[in-house]
Amino acid sequence: MSADSIATYALQNTKVLYVPDRRIDTFGDTRFNFLLLTEPLDAAGHCRIRSGWVEANRPRILRPADLVGVEMEGFGASARQFLEWMAEHGAPVRALVRYGFRFSRSEVQVEYLHERVDEVAARVVREALHSGDAYRAVIQGVDDSWEISLLCFMLEMIQKSHDINFFDFKRRGLL
Repeated sequence: MSADSIATYALQNTKVLYVPDRRIDTFGDTRFNFLLLTEPLDAAGHCRIRSGWVEANRPRILRPADLVGVEMEGFGASARQFLEWMAEHGAPVRALVRYGFRFSRSEVQVEYLHERVDEVAARVVREALHSGDAYRAVIQGVDDSWEISLLCFMLEMIQKSHDINFFDFKRRGLL
């Protein structure tokens, strides 16, 4: 399967089931706790839950010379290919403010359940609603491209945070 088809499939099949109440802080770092649910390709009716965190670094204003590349720490080759694919196909993110994310594989825990993904999703979304964790996210994605599904969540958070962050920069006279 080509990088284009993997990225397209992951984009089409990733859903953020529970969006964090909080957005990316303009003048500080933000840590999102995620649960990423997938159905293993070789085990229909089962669910794999990956849990961990992604940290959004404080957004910063970009100058034209800064637009050289995106730093990625802890992600594999498929995630790098996905970002290259996004750049080639026009990422839906404004380039004026840069958002950096840190992701540590060592923080990802994997649990395997003998339940259907939709049953697990309903339960973990209910738990997220009652958790009081304003940084909790529940994502349903693609098992063999789970990092791309996580990147899709991160891009969605950037889009949801951009206008607020832009306003904060303008209000402080930084733009």
